[in-house]
Order: sequence, then structure tokens, then C-alpha cells
Amino acid sequence: MSATPALELRAINKSFGPVQVLHDVAFSAHAGQVTALVGDNGAGKSTLVKCIGGIHPMDSGDYFFDGAQVNVHSPRDAADLGVEIVYQDLALCDNLDIVQNMFLGRERKTGLVLDEATMEEMAANTLTGLSVRTVKSVRQQVSSLSGGQRQTVAIAKAVLWNSKVVVLDEPTAALGVAQTQQVLELVRRLADKGLAVVLISHNLNDVFAVSDRIAALYLGRMAAEVKTSDVTHAQVVELITSGRSGELGLNGDAVNGAKA
Repeated sequence: MSATPALELRAINKSFGPVQVLHDVAFSAHAGQVTALVGDNGAGKSTLVKCIGGIHPMDSGDYFFDGAQVNVHSPRDAADLGVEIVYQDLALCDNLDIVQNMFLGRERKTGLVLDEATMEEMAANTLTGLSVRTVKSVRQQVSSLSGGQRQTVAIAKAVLWNSKVVVLDEPTAALGVAQTQQVLELVRRLADKGLAVVLISHNLNDVFAVSDRIAALYLGRMAAEVKTSDVTHAQVVELITSGRSGELGLNGDAVNGAKA
């Protein structure tokens, strides 16, 4: 693992009107690792992800990519860096096939004509490179795919563009046991291929199955960033629900400030 994070946020603050949602949040994700971002509803996970993706401007704080400070003011800025976010709704079009979805808005052309052959080859190679075997044809309509297959296509779409950081928002939330296992295996393969993967999940079994590090948010504050192997399920639950677990997590003043 490189000592320099692929993505690093320092002292991020974000408010909506009088409500401060993020308080001096620090967060990092390393290439070749899965970093799980956990927290209760309202902890600030979605806001933090939208700051990473350039949807919400940060009120203050610093954004670093591969060790260099950058300015991200829009989703295009984030994508140009190599940050791709797969949101929970997947943003796939049922009436289009897999190739058309993967290149939607980024179509390849030869002159004025769509270069269907190149797009089809790139889509197939991406799925093959991720060891995806559950999709029969890249020309299948998305409406014909299962939930797990849809999630796979959305993830493949995210890594098609030489991304370096992939953020996955609850990728297994609506899946059955077998499909969940397929998606978790894909998440692990992304990291093994050298990407920095951020996994947002409420399912601690999934978190412990695939993550290398866990970042726990508590009421808009980063309670702890720890190696998964250094903590137990019970400790992570305590970090999520109370901001600390024994000597780990926020100090008493910070916990009280979060509750105030």
C-alpha cells in the first residue's frame, strides 16, 4: 500500500442553512484497499460522498488526490480526476442495453456515427477484466437483468474510464444472499486490481467480509478510522451509535458536542 492516499479529505465542513452536517471530517482511501464508510442514518455519509463527487461544494477543508491538493467544484471535476461514484439508484436506463448504458453520455464516435464495435469491445473487455461471468451478452437490455447483474453493470461502468477511486453506495442493499456474494467478490477484485474502493454499507457482515479499513462517522464527525482487523463488530457498533468504544473514538467533549 502506498503511504500516500489516492483520496484524502482534511477538515471538511459542510452546512445546509443553520444545520452543520459535517464537522472537521478527515477521510482517506488508499489504492488497493477497500475502505468501508459506516454510520447511522443522519451521520453524514451521503453528504460526505457528495462532497467527494463534486455535487455539494465544501464550506471549508482540503481535498487531495494522489497527494496533490485539488479543487473539485462539479461531478465533471471529480470524474476528470478519476473518481467515480455508483449511487444506490444505479442510474441505469432500463430501455437501453449494457453497452449503451456503460457509454451513456460518453459515446465513442467515428465521425458523426457511433462506433458501436469499439464500444461493444470495450464493454466486454471491462466485464471480462472484472471476471464477470453472470452476464450472457453485453447487448442484453438492462430491464432483463437481475439486481446483482444491474449492480455489476453499474460498477463496470464506473471502472470503464480508468478511474482510480470508486465509491459504492450500499451496493448490496436490495440483493439476495447469492447476488450479494457476487457483488462483494467484485468489490474485492476492484481493490485487488489497484483501485481505491470506498464501500458505504449498513451491513457489518459485508463490511468485515471485504474491507481493509473502516471509517466510522458519528453525527457528522469522524469517530475513528481503523484497520478492520483491529476492531470487532461490537466496537464498530459502539462507534456508530455512540461515537466511541473504550479508548477508541471521539473524546467526551466531542461526543457531547455532536449530541448538542
